[in-house]
Amino acid sequence: MRIAIILGDPNGIGPEIAVKAAQHFAGDDRIRPLLVGDAFVIEDTAARLGLDATPAFVDAPALEPAGYAPGTLDPRAGKATVAYATAAVTLALEGKVDAVIGCPHSETAVNRAGIAFNGYPGLVADLTGTPRERAFMMLAAKELRIVHATLHESVSAALARLSPELVIAAAEAIVATARRLGQVSPRIGVFGINPHAGEDGLFGDDDERITKPAVAELKQRGLAVDGPVGADLPLSQRKHDVYLAMFHDQGHIPIKLISPLRASAMTIGVPVLFASVAHGCAFDIAGKGVADPTGVIETVELLAGSR
Repeated sequence: MRIAIILGDPNGIGPEIAVKAAQHFAGDDRIRPLLVGDAFVIEDTAARLGLDATPAFVDAPALEPAGYAPGTLDPRAGKATVAYATAAVTLALEGKVDAVIGCPHSETAVNRAGIAFNGYPGLVADLTGTPRERAFMMLAAKELRIVHATLHESVSAALARLSPELVIAAAEAIVATARRLGQVSPRIGVFGINPHAGEDGLFGDDDERITKPAVAELKQRGLAVDGPVGADLPLSQRKHDVYLAMFHDQGHIPIKLISPLRASAMTIGVPVLFASVAHGCAFDIAGKGVADPTGVIETVELLAGSR
């Protein structure tokens, strides 16, 4: 499998963990990593790590040398982050790679470059011509996979946007992605909006109006869907392949509790396999050779269908 690994913010730990992950899979016939970013950043990183050879890469020139300073937040590096992602997604759309992994980015650096950016999912949606409201995030770690119907927005805004159609679209994205990863008929557990999924209207009518009709429609379409129920119950039982959360924290908190800094974040509902590593740029250790590449390695394995 050909997997493009984007450097992310070149001044963060992204280049280091990308190079280390590519080195980890050297000689593995299943997986062919291809780094995407500025050639001079990749070559410098390999040299810092004392590697005899630089891993295979595609040069995506975007950063002026003066903007390269590991450990610093710089708008020029933010602009390069977006350029690297654009180059890698283009490779995927052209069929030159089978999947893409994004290393940590700095939303602050990108926005200071004058580019509106709140994470990879929205960017990947734009690059693939997918409506942003049909691109969803799935976090995966330690056999737990949770998709988010809404993500980086206030709870009030998310609630206003939730609809049966949105929940159905998220579930359909789950099924399509699961099939690409080798699982033909995933069992999906749908979280409720309110505690106890509203307790038949006792705690609000949101689930009566939104999640219950969505689940009924999904079942009518022949999908293996249960719910809606309060998030705590299905998470304690763990009887499903994938869970569908209504809000950001419903999904992020359990994943981060069981696997701090090690989760894979997939963008689903888009025509390319795209995942990112769920932790930050760690500017405090960037360029020091001590960053842990395990998150990237496990994300490669997730996309390769071995996890």
